Amino acid sequence: MNALRIDAVTFDLDGTLVDTASEIAEAVNRTLFDFGLAPRPLAEITHLIGHGLHPLMTRLLQRLQAERPVLIGRLLSDDVLPVLDRHYAATVGTQAQPYPGVADALDALLADGVRLGCVTNKEGRHARRVLEACGLAGRLELLIAGDTLPDKKPHASVLQHAAQRLGVTADRLAHVGDSRTDIESACNAGAAAWAVPYGYNGGEPIEAAQPQRIFAGLAEVAAHVIDLRTRSRSTR
Repeated sequence: MNALRIDAVTFDLDGTLVDTASEIAEAVNRTLFDFGLAPRPLAEITHLIGHGLHPLMTRLLQRLQAERPVLIGRLLSDDVLPVLDRHYAATVGTQAQPYPGVADALDALLADGVRLGCVTNKEGRHARRVLEACGLAGRLELLIAGDTLPDKKPHASVLQHAAQRLGVTADRLAHVGDSRTDIESACNAGAAAWAVPYGYNGGEPIEAAQPQRIFAGLAEVAAHVIDLRTRSRSTR
């Protein structure tokens, strides 16, 4: 998509705006401890991030049972996931850090009149806590979380709803994320599908998801959007 002008930008949360891997790993390892299991390395858990907290733990349980067949039938998702939810509620927002330059990029976009939102599949109470802890909540006028709408990303309705709430048509909206889910969400909704390469995509290179553009960071996103808008204004 070669948009002539972008008037609103939405961002994924985990792995795009904020690095949350350490607090996710903390919740996972606290859960493993409760079931008498050794902690797993941060790098391993980070590699599994990208499809949600429950899918992450489910994949890790499958890996543990493959390594130790004696655990088969003893580690059931129905038992483990509620414990994980309890630990994550305690750790969320405690170690999260915005990626370098995020706040300045958001401020630059706001100064140019761009409307901003966050669209995440994370539960709303957790997403709000992360944004507030990282000082980003006040810069984003819209938060659509995993429990806001009947559907989640990558369903087309999610970013279509975001565009409507932000007062733009989908072709004037860009969505920036770090995962295949984000790229599919934008494409399904008719928005610009942009990506950053540093987040959590379940171990898959973001290039494999075929985003329309990959930016090194949000500073580049802001510069590109402002340039598009400046050129659009100059042709009026």
